[in-house]
Amino acid sequence: MSEDSENGLDFSTITDPYAQREAEKYEQPIPSRELILQLLEKGGRPTGRKQIAEAFALESDDQLEALRRRLRAMERDGQLLFNRRQQYCLVDSHDLIPGRILSYADGFGFLKPDDAGEDLFLSPREMNRVLHNDRALVRVSGVDRKGRREGKIVEVLERNTQQVVGRFIKEHGVQFVQPDNKKITQNILIPKGKGNGAKKGEMVVATIIEQPTMKSQPIGKIAEVLGAHMAPGMEIDVAIRTYDLPSVWPDAVAEQIKPFKKVVAEDAKQGRVDLRNVPLVTIDGADARDFDDAVFCSKTPNGWKLLVAIADVSHYVQPGSALDIEAKNRSTSVYFPEQVIPMLPEILSNGLCSINPDEERLCMVCEMLINEQGQVTRAKFFEAVMRSHARLTYDKVSAMLEHNNVKLRKKYNAVLPHLEQMYALYKAMRGQREIRGAMDFDTQETQIVFAEDRKIDKIIPVQRNDAHKLIEEFMIAANSAAARYLNRKKMPRLLRIHEGPSEEKIRTLKTFLGEVGLHMGGGDKPTPVDYMHLTSSIKDRPDAHLIQTVLLRSMSQAVYSPEKKGHFGLALEAYTHFTSPIRRYPDLMVHRAIRHCLQGKSPESFYCGFPEITTLGEHCSANERRADEATRDVVSWLKCEYMQDKIGESFAGVISAVTGFGFFVELSDLYVEGLVHVTSLGQDFFKFDPTSHQLKGERSGVRYRLGDSVNVIVASVNLDDKKIDFDLLGMERRGATQVVEKRPKKSGHDDKKKRRKGKNFEFKKSKSKAKSHKKGV
Repeated sequence: MSEDSENGLDFSTITDPYAQREAEKYEQPIPSRELILQLLEKGGRPTGRKQIAEAFALESDDQLEALRRRLRAMERDGQLLFNRRQQYCLVDSHDLIPGRILSYADGFGFLKPDDAGEDLFLSPREMNRVLHNDRALVRVSGVDRKGRREGKIVEVLERNTQQVVGRFIKEHGVQFVQPDNKKITQNILIPKGKGNGAKKGEMVVATIIEQPTMKSQPIGKIAEVLGAHMAPGMEIDVAIRTYDLPSVWPDAVAEQIKPFKKVVAEDAKQGRVDLRNVPLVTIDGADARDFDDAVFCSKTPNGWKLLVAIADVSHYVQPGSALDIEAKNRSTSVYFPEQVIPMLPEILSNGLCSINPDEERLCMVCEMLINEQGQVTRAKFFEAVMRSHARLTYDKVSAMLEHNNVKLRKKYNAVLPHLEQMYALYKAMRGQREIRGAMDFDTQETQIVFAEDRKIDKIIPVQRNDAHKLIEEFMIAANSAAARYLNRKKMPRLLRIHEGPSEEKIRTLKTFLGEVGLHMGGGDKPTPVDYMHLTSSIKDRPDAHLIQTVLLRSMSQAVYSPEKKGHFGLALEAYTHFTSPIRRYPDLMVHRAIRHCLQGKSPESFYCGFPEITTLGEHCSANERRADEATRDVVSWLKCEYMQDKIGESFAGVISAVTGFGFFVELSDLYVEGLVHVTSLGQDFFKFDPTSHQLKGERSGVRYRLGDSVNVIVASVNLDDKKIDFDLLGMERRGATQVVEKRPKKSGHDDKKKRRKGKNFEFKKSKSKAKSHKKGV
């Protein structure tokens, strides 16, 4: 290249310090991002793509296309800015901050910076031009009245909302879609001729054809009509599209699984430890269908030997395959009431990778030696072939071990001695759990029971027994052993980290505890033991539920990351997820890393390095939160529908949360939550105290505090917003809004089935409602 390019720079002969990395990733490597940034920095002014290509002597079509894609990616990531003259320039990180848009129902939003810095507040005016989850470049414009940094959007880097699901509305000659996702605060305008036959009030999917600007709303067209708002199963259809949950298997996956048989191939069993005669058993919920773990325990001179055998998903799902790409895309199975969107196709999740009784299965085994005090003294991993000797349930195991049920003990006599050793081991391990201070909060889980027309019949509490706790303890031990093993081998791996509470949350917590006459040790950095001692000391207090709730809310959220930060809640220095590769992608990655070590290979030769693992952890954590939010939305919808014929009825409840605009009450017998708005509390001004979690009337002195018992009347139900309003008994509001719609009976359900026919949904009965007890920690 000549020296007379626009920048007067020739980088064609400069050695790229990251050339080796690029060569490993790409068949025809181009200059690294770092070198491109260096070029622009030395040039000192905006530069066009043509000039950048000339500076690096890139000439072939493949090279030019690769450069175009790289520059576009750098623009999306906020490393470069593409100006109106179609030139690239550097982003001054001190003035311009790239990040992701977080939208709120009230119209304002925040920018979450890519560098994990402090969030920037975005006014409703700024939010007019973006949608939730878009990426943008923002300039700090000042500080608002609350002391928050306020931002102004300079450039929208990436649009991440292409479709919106919602209700089709026609008003005064204008038609639009009202998004079901309340984080999308702008209605989608639908021009005439773009309605696709949708009728007023129907649920639809709109494709956005024009993104919002500062002066105009988003414009779209109806891509799909889902049907009547109250059709059976509509809540799940809506959640799938609202949260963009992958629910259709790509053609490449369907092709890949065609050769799979229902039985394990003989050649796949070769070279594995033979455990077929070892009486391993599965212990799950009564309605479970997929079994991904089996256990066996025997006595040793110094304690016990525990085997935790996990279905070997990694044998069938190879890195880079169509199955792997889709499993990574989903990251997790999504469990709705009575339905599930699986991470893996049924031939694997309910077949080859499900440890069904009396069927040979491939497995990855964690063998642990545990002493009389319940401490794991040694652990090893190996590949094996096994056969489950019994399919047991939590209730049956509890009946045999806790209640000495003679009939069941006789029926399962062949495995009973091993079950009794498991129980003895569990008691020893529980002792160790208490010594190290692992959290053991007494939370209440519920299960929705449906009638034949898929309307809620009742909501019942899930009762945990010692069998639940036994399996949970064994799974925690195996997960912890896997983390220690991979840390010792210095392998790239995803850990499950749970950081301790922040200093601010500790200060707030200690202030609250002081007001109720309690003290927690540990100073500014309490340990899990301090939490455990406090929890033990409040068991007999009438406000124990209130205190436990506040303790729980001081905790941070667990995430996936390669960083060695330990698990605060379990009081463990090393923890990962090993026990559920059927339904969690991080577990599958852990299995692959363990197999890599068992084959004697070096950490450097593992196909996924630490940078890729970090990105994967963020992806899996985000998809885990997405699945939780989708499930909560569906449950909220169903509970609203359940309460529609109960308007005007009174119930006893407990205050479950307090805010500045009122307090939420959970009904004691129905396990349904609703809001008592502050405006319904009478002629008084109520002041919110976030530290003591209470509202206090300035004139009356009346207090409403977290954990208080109250009696309420169901005032209104709004299915669109998934909200239920309560009034305190004796303080009924006048003219309360009642939003009531009736769901069609069973014939509507049949129509729904016809409408779904031909779609490649793989919804199966969710038979794993109690999975969190054993594997969700």
